[in-house]
Amino acid sequence: MNTRFRLALALSAAAIALPAHAQQAAAGADAAAAHKSDSVEAKPQKQAFTTGVAKGRDLLDSAISASSIDEEQIQKIGTRSIAEVLGNMPGIRAETAGTDGLTAVTIRGLPMAADGSKFLQIQEDGLPVLEFGDIHFASTTAFLRTDLSLSQVQAIRGGSASTFASNSPGGLVNFISKTGEEDGGTLQLSSGIDHELGRVDFDYGGHLSKTVRFNVGGFYRQGEGPRATGYDAFKGGQIKMNVTKTFGNGYIRLYGKYLDDREPNYAMVPVAVRGTNADPSYSTIPGFDPRKDTLYSRYKTSILALDGNNNVQNLDLREGDRSKVASIGLEAQFDVAGWTFSDRMRYAAISGTYNESSSMALLPAAALAPAFAGPGATLRYATGPNAGKTIANPATLNGNGLLMYGLEIHSDLEKLDNFTNDFRGSRVWGVGDGKLTTTAGFYASSQAMAQNLDLLNDVFDIASGGNSAYVDVLTAGGVPVTQGGVLNYGIRGGAGYRRRYDLQYRVFAPYGSVNYQIGALSVGGSLRYDFGKVSGTLYGADLGGGRVGVAPVDMNRDGAISLPERSVAVLPLSQPGLADYSYKYASYSVGVNYRIAEPLSVFARYSRGARASAERLFFSPAVNPNSGELTDPAMAFGPVKQAEAGVKFRKDGVTLFATGFWASTTDKNLQIGADATGQTVVLQIDRDYSAKGVELEGLFEHGPLSLRLGATYTKAKIDADKADKTLVGNTPRHQPDLIFQATPQFEVKRFTIGTNVIGTTSSFAQDGNLLKQPGYAIVSPFVQVRPVNGVQIGLNVYNVFDKLAFVSVNSAAVPASGVATAQTLTGRTVTASVRFSF
Repeated sequence: MNTRFRLALALSAAAIALPAHAQQAAAGADAAAAHKSDSVEAKPQKQAFTTGVAKGRDLLDSAISASSIDEEQIQKIGTRSIAEVLGNMPGIRAETAGTDGLTAVTIRGLPMAADGSKFLQIQEDGLPVLEFGDIHFASTTAFLRTDLSLSQVQAIRGGSASTFASNSPGGLVNFISKTGEEDGGTLQLSSGIDHELGRVDFDYGGHLSKTVRFNVGGFYRQGEGPRATGYDAFKGGQIKMNVTKTFGNGYIRLYGKYLDDREPNYAMVPVAVRGTNADPSYSTIPGFDPRKDTLYSRYKTSILALDGNNNVQNLDLREGDRSKVASIGLEAQFDVAGWTFSDRMRYAAISGTYNESSSMALLPAAALAPAFAGPGATLRYATGPNAGKTIANPATLNGNGLLMYGLEIHSDLEKLDNFTNDFRGSRVWGVGDGKLTTTAGFYASSQAMAQNLDLLNDVFDIASGGNSAYVDVLTAGGVPVTQGGVLNYGIRGGAGYRRRYDLQYRVFAPYGSVNYQIGALSVGGSLRYDFGKVSGTLYGADLGGGRVGVAPVDMNRDGAISLPERSVAVLPLSQPGLADYSYKYASYSVGVNYRIAEPLSVFARYSRGARASAERLFFSPAVNPNSGELTDPAMAFGPVKQAEAGVKFRKDGVTLFATGFWASTTDKNLQIGADATGQTVVLQIDRDYSAKGVELEGLFEHGPLSLRLGATYTKAKIDADKADKTLVGNTPRHQPDLIFQATPQFEVKRFTIGTNVIGTTSSFAQDGNLLKQPGYAIVSPFVQVRPVNGVQIGLNVYNVFDKLAFVSVNSAAVPASGVATAQTLTGRTVTASVRFSF
């Protein structure tokens, strides 16, 4: 679908819609004017802040740092990636290339040693999506989507988060769904103008009777997406619904969700690096633009691997990152004898696949062949239109002369099912001249984690437009050392990281809080006691004990054993390792808030929480695989301490929050990094970190003008490292001094115009603090036009200046070759939409 046709399609859809809606307006359908898309004057009343606190209250009366963003604001950001939405909230640092399979999210300088959100729990409607935010290759963000059924996103940084949710010592983010308070619906059609991606969103809610209301919404999308893959890399959607029955003293709500969606994994791609470590120069390589191209290809759609029972399977790499969720939940709240009791309960069946085409090393094609097949080695295409043809001049291949010594990562996320329940009771007591609020609750969850992990090495060229192809390497005598481009069915012919997990986590936590408010002063504290049980089995030669992890396997079933098939990484299924340990820890938080005047308050808080270790703890000296017990009980969790103090001001269209913070933690993790040549390395880390800084959040409104601002200044460092003492005192990788967000806009009844700006200052590519990773500012303007009531036409331009912006750089220093791999943000992307409200 070319650009001109897509633009004509969007305009014609709007043109067809206008007369129909004008006729309805002329007929007297005045009720439509009440919908939020019709007029800026008609906006729903904002909900009280309820995430991570005992009872919802005005933020100026709470000793916490918190923010929220609603669905209308998300529409203006220009992206619906969960991580990029979070990156628009102060204090939160999110690493993503625009999709949610490979993301990293953290808060207030807490370490981002690996992917996922280790210290930040992400919830949907008040319960965690996954109990642990950093399950390898299963980031929480992968199982969430934003659409029109979303009401708002609330985030609390530090504060009481550690005591009102398990495994949330750094903060808590809650995606809150609409529940049908407003009668009416919305339908939105959107399409890429400069790329192929179509999407339809809908939401409808209302009252079935005076005491029963409902809401149903969702989306479906399909297309190649903003970066070239050669096929529909995006495909799928979700549907969510809920029904609420209200009573005189409370309500009961039943809700459900079904998600089946796939999206590409925009992982590491080649870039050129010149200059010095302190002042590097980054650019694109010939024949490949990381803003528009990927390592996915129409000619690299499948590869052979072994499943969790060592049976050969043909992987469909076009699935990219596929997420499947089927959940059902119940929420209830009632006032009984002066108490308010609430309960949230949900069961979620979660599964999926993770596919990443990454790099072991990026080499000149002319050097790769002899490196793996000796002098006189040759290259030929294994797939694509040139399959079987010899590459006659490797030095000029695709204009860059490069081949990828690749690392294909595949994980079958067989079962991530979880059940969660959170029950609490609160009461407000009159004590003297003040009010004492007491809360007590009990949380219980069960989290499954069954995963089959395959890593293998292959060889392919670097081509634009989704046209990369597998390449075979042959000896001077014509003997192939690869098979269909596969060099090793494992990592370098070994058994490393060929693993299977079948684990069960159970978490229980009683908690309570007290808060006393007298006049302008509020003083409070909260306590939580987590105890958990981990059990299950593990498979992998990495466990040691004489386990054999390689064997000859006829992968392609041709009756012969090729060189790559001689040493296939297999699971030692007859020798499982065990997981069998328990843990317990206490979390607490104390805070004070003083309302100096109606528009002004100050607060201070100290908190101690912890994050229980998930599956990354295994296959390390921390666990005895024969007994399943920890070799050191302290490895079961990592404590986090935080202190904060701030001031809040809100008056006459001006809202300004400023908070100073300090945090420290211990992190035991598995980190994928790179050495000075750009070659991928895997590190087992055990470190202490600390961070201090200031976060600012502001909203300025005057008539049709508004400006939303956020900034976080952070100084973080590595305080201790048991494996590498030379890193002590260094700044953790990817940690900038400053991250910032800004959204200025002008809005009247018939149109809105503005821009979203998000950016960072420079950081270090790796923990060695040699190579600088450049900062960036991404500018994404938007315009929304409402020609008649009930119709809104929108245009979003993400990264309007087509900035080459880096999420991460996979090299510790400027490589001698002048080429490294990096994860980048998407380039300029234009999307048009038309929204109908009824």
